Amino acid sequence: MRIKKSIEKIPGGMMVVPLLIGAIIHTLFPNSATSLGGMTGAYMGGTSVILFIFFFALGTGLDVRSTPRIARKGVTILLSKVIFAAILGIIASKFLPVNGVQSGLFKGLSVLAIIAAFNATNGGLLVALLEPLDRKIDVASYPFFSIESGPFFTMITLGAAGLGSFPWQALVSTLVPYVLGILLGTLDADIRKMFAPLAGPLVPFFAFTLGFSMNLGMIVESGFTGIVMGIAVVIFSGLVVWLADVYIGGSDGLAGLAASSTAGAAVTVPATIALADATYQATATSATAIVATSVIVTAILTPMITMWYYKYLTRTNKLEVQVS
Repeated sequence: MRIKKSIEKIPGGMMVVPLLIGAIIHTLFPNSATSLGGMTGAYMGGTSVILFIFFFALGTGLDVRSTPRIARKGVTILLSKVIFAAILGIIASKFLPVNGVQSGLFKGLSVLAIIAAFNATNGGLLVALLEPLDRKIDVASYPFFSIESGPFFTMITLGAAGLGSFPWQALVSTLVPYVLGILLGTLDADIRKMFAPLAGPLVPFFAFTLGFSMNLGMIVESGFTGIVMGIAVVIFSGLVVWLADVYIGGSDGLAGLAASSTAGAAVTVPATIALADATYQATATSATAIVATSVIVTAILTPMITMWYYKYLTRTNKLEVQVS
């Protein structure tokens, strides 16, 4: 049986399919985690340990001794996406209810959902798009902006805007696994080789536990909002990161468009934020569903717009030749 290849035919399948399985089980058997108990029940009801390992593995993939040009590219993408998401979140907070939209076409929409969806880039998608095109610098820059996929920058944004209260311990806690991974991965290449590939295989495991916190009805209700969110991420964040990549990164902008997506890891952000600030418990579940839908939508649209732009650059002889 070709289970893995079948799942991967679905955009974001390795995240989406386990998440839906978790939601289906929770919808049909809401008390199954308690009934099973033991290690299985503990796994179904929690994501913290898995996320620690996931972000540690991501961190090991970043070698801080990388060339300045690679670092410049990665930091440019990181800051442009994070700052733009922060601006959107602050503006949205002036119009949206604290507990999110409770009814109507955009039910579930919240500041948390907006920041989480816009804040993180699907690095795996970017690598898959640009590696076959021999974009060595763009691909090598991915670890520099992978940190945006975690909850740290969302916490900073919400706190700075006066939209949340996060003790310093909570902020430090979100960085510990990533910084530890960066440190050990930089000091020892063997550790980097061992743990960096672990991040991908962990995605289905935390996706299932996040899905188990939902039910199918909530996913259906948030579907339209998630679709609109995904389209907005591709259009608006794509434009912003493209501009930053061209005028700050000094590139042809292809990486900027390839970064116009929502990371699968962003699905973890609402739940993590809710753990740190109970104010967001009311919106975390719907925000998770919206972000998950945005992941799917951007996984479809981002490759389309990126390849269209690549053909344009090729046709007009404006394609940058990258040698790392």
